[in-house]
Amino acid sequence: MSIFLPATISEMERLGWHRLDIVLVSGDAYIDSPQSGISLIGKALLHEGFRVGIIAQPDIQSPDDIRRLGEPELFWGVTAGSVDSMVANYTASRKRRQRDDATPGGINNRRPDRATIVYTNLIRRAFKSSRPIVLGGIEASLRRIAHYDAWDRSVRRSILFDAKADILVYGMGERTVVELANCIAASGDLRRIRGICTISTAKPEGFLELPSYESVRESPACFRDMFHLFSENQDPIAASGLVQAHGGRFLVHNPPAEPLSPAEQDAIHTLGFVYDVHPLHRSQGVVRALDTLDFSITTHRGCFGQCSFCAITLHQGRTVVSRSPDSILDEIERMSHHPRFKGMLRDVGGPTANMYGMDCRIASKRGACNHQACLFPAPCRKHQPDHGPLIALLEKIRSLPQVRKAHIASGVRHDLILSDRKNGLAFLKDLIWYHLSGQLKVAPEHTEADVLRWMRKPEFDTLIAFKRHFDAINRARGKKQFLTYYFMAAHPGCTLDHMKNMKRTIDRYLKLVPEQIQIFTPTPSTCSTMMYHTGEDPDTTEALFVERDEGRRMQQKRVIL
Repeated sequence: MSIFLPATISEMERLGWHRLDIVLVSGDAYIDSPQSGISLIGKALLHEGFRVGIIAQPDIQSPDDIRRLGEPELFWGVTAGSVDSMVANYTASRKRRQRDDATPGGINNRRPDRATIVYTNLIRRAFKSSRPIVLGGIEASLRRIAHYDAWDRSVRRSILFDAKADILVYGMGERTVVELANCIAASGDLRRIRGICTISTAKPEGFLELPSYESVRESPACFRDMFHLFSENQDPIAASGLVQAHGGRFLVHNPPAEPLSPAEQDAIHTLGFVYDVHPLHRSQGVVRALDTLDFSITTHRGCFGQCSFCAITLHQGRTVVSRSPDSILDEIERMSHHPRFKGMLRDVGGPTANMYGMDCRIASKRGACNHQACLFPAPCRKHQPDHGPLIALLEKIRSLPQVRKAHIASGVRHDLILSDRKNGLAFLKDLIWYHLSGQLKVAPEHTEADVLRWMRKPEFDTLIAFKRHFDAINRARGKKQFLTYYFMAAHPGCTLDHMKNMKRTIDRYLKLVPEQIQIFTPTPSTCSTMMYHTGEDPDTTEALFVERDEGRRMQQKRVIL
């Protein structure tokens, strides 16, 4: 049965619940969809028999709103939402964003800065000796150790210390949070649970020690060492537990949780999602995020692209785990009965749409390689890409009578298509013929070889080769479809001369003015942010130019526009 998790006392009463086991607090409006992290966590807990409620975007001016559902029996779960709150609230040029698609009415007036910390403090104000507070979501996940914060322009402590919370769940946390709930209910030992961070007064044995918060705050070299140790211990098979001193206490970082198996991913998509905004929000205005989430299909999790500036690897992991075709087709069948469904799937994909079915047998047995990347500087020979499973899946989706069009709106890796000599061009042909709405998103990010190396992106010649195939297939089909390019300015290492060269290259080979030019934003815990903070090449440790002046960062963008 498809139901909303209760957000009001009256909804609890209709379920016959007098008290909740767990209350989840989110910086996003509550959209009940498997595309929403808070909804996935809530439905996973509900399926295990826990009474779960949601308070979305609570009023922070008074403790009354956070008291709406009472105090839970087991714990509070707190997330800033699907985006880090500082990224949600500020542009790369540090200007306040006026719009927020995850807020009713679209006005950015409901999500506080550093929302995870603010919501935790709000709970402490309202309930003086509260139940444990558990942090989760992308903001907590990427700020779980000492990290550089571009808005403070300094290294901050683990968010677990700053929020004064009890536990932090990192990564895609369905299995972890269910295990945590059962452990708290049974007064069990949290130390055995993978995928969590806690605070201790003693250093645990057998854990790899990161440089302390105090040392990484003062020394860029120590920060670099910390980053490398941290990033090398994120694979669930090979990772060690980590510990980091913060003053007289220790952040204890348990090894990562195993990713959900394909069968487990299939199961969580059957947990009775409503595919709609909670009624509490409807009178407050339109939630534009529903336009993106509505009737979109997640085919897989994880990404082995490892772009330097991207946080997906640290949150979802490098291992791609794909759902079964039957599960995906069953979800589309359930969607087709929704009164708003008109036969259009807005997106069929994942973090990178064309990685469906591309798991690495070596990584699944021994863990992901630390000594080399999967796609950079060239695709690994041991990890042969094959678009065959995705071609077969899309053919099955197109054959459903309920589906008029299945769009692939997620970005694709164009280099991955070219490196698949068996099925790459067959997939591109199907993509162009059946699954585009006039344009395809690709993200070359830059044209200059040294900047692309720092970004860990393929050489620009790869894009030119891909464009030739794209244009030829469109001409043969008689279609007028286009590539939409994402480029980036002011990435660490990028100078004004690099941008001028990029302008000339784009004019010569693409013959357009790109619409999507973003200025690099240093988000916590990525390799690019480490470069931005330390001013060092991550491979050679040599000095690296970094443009930090806001006016000159904007000037780099204007070169292209």
